[in-house]
Amino acid sequence: MVLALGIAFFFESQATTTVIIVREADVATGLGEDMGLSPLGAIRAEELSRVLAEVDVVQGLDAILVGSGRASRETAEPLARRLNLPVQEVDMSSLTRVAKGIMKDHKGEIVLVVARPADIPILIPRFQGSKKVPALADLEYDNLYVVSVPWYGKVKTLRLRYGARYVPGPGIPGP
Repeated sequence: MVLALGIAFFFESQATTTVIIVREADVATGLGEDMGLSPLGAIRAEELSRVLAEVDVVQGLDAILVGSGRASRETAEPLARRLNLPVQEVDMSSLTRVAKGIMKDHKGEIVLVVARPADIPILIPRFQGSKKVPALADLEYDNLYVVSVPWYGKVKTLRLRYGARYVPGPGIPGP
């Protein structure tokens, strides 16, 4: 019995950590530094909530982390309400520290991170994920990255889409 419990504890402590990374939803335009979501952004935040509400059929999402700013928080709030989870604001000034904190504090869990678009291609490699994540266009809000970090083996990075599709304007390269 003790051996079985020891083995179960070992494998539980060595579980895969899954980090889901999205950018803040469509931001309202206007004057000011801390703009909230536009009406389309509010719809996209609700769609994110629908998509991720049952991401793990057993337990669901374990934590929601956001950078500073109203748009990041508003992007996460519909999902947080649906899952009855707190939205935790983290200091994104050191993305290496953010990644290490997630791997230490949320090992074996599923974590959503809402980040600024410029941070995403930098943050994913901090988990040993793909180093080929393209920069996001200003109006490209539909990306959802899943970084699966196993206790042993190769890290996988998936890129999915959700909500209204990004359509580049004339002269803007598409995804």
